Amino acid sequence: MRFSANLGFLWRELALPDAIRAAAASGFSAVECHWPYDTPRAAIRAALDETGLPMLSLNTRPGDRDAGEFGLCALPGRELEARAAIDQSIAWAAALGVPQIHAMAGCARGPEAEAALAAALAYACLEAAPYGIGILIEPINPHDVPGYALASTAEAVAMIDRVAAPNLRLMFDCYHVQRAEGDVSARLQALMPLIGHVQVASVPDRGPPDHGELDYAHVFALLDRLGHAAPVGAEYRPPGPTGDSLGWMARFGAKVA
Repeated sequence: MRFSANLGFLWRELALPDAIRAAAASGFSAVECHWPYDTPRAAIRAALDETGLPMLSLNTRPGDRDAGEFGLCALPGRELEARAAIDQSIAWAAALGVPQIHAMAGCARGPEAEAALAAALAYACLEAAPYGIGILIEPINPHDVPGYALASTAEAVAMIDRVAAPNLRLMFDCYHVQRAEGDVSARLQALMPLIGHVQVASVPDRGPPDHGELDYAHVFALLDRLGHAAPVGAEYRPPGPTGDSLGWMARFGAKVA
């Protein structure tokens, strides 16, 4: 297996360019991040070029985190802000060679929120397509983010069907799926044609993927059988220094420096 370091959670004490270098030194095959926008883009580009690591994904801005916002795309009345966040993420992804953007939906439910999200995603897919960039949506479990617009894989699939854009795909985070729905193996098999990226963490504590409810030896073997060759995103909260939490990588076949 090959793994991508999610630098929204790993090496958070480091500046993003240094976190990229730490990921490369630790044997990761790629990186992904949440919101790179406060770091000079040239510094990120230099770290990616120096290490040879691709950056697989980044997120649209979440809005006002202090006010509890977790994305803008599904918020009625916030359409202009959502489009501005989409435009910004496309510009950054294009400049950094990032192939996928996670369009954060936000905390809103009901028909108006669904309509707002569908419109925002249609816009994102249209604007991203000329750059060869895909758009991801992610169901997020209601224990961690109550009221999120996409709380299950079924809701995400319904939205993908509604928007019907060829570059709109599913972010399958095993942690969120297990917390919200369970039956991760069956859902991976059923949804693989729609999946653009897979992420992992232990359940329920969201630590390294070497303990808890999910048997990741089984999950990784299943992904291999299903032909999922892209690096799997390690989006977990290390219980201490990130470097001390990486023993799971060698166990699952990664070449750790």
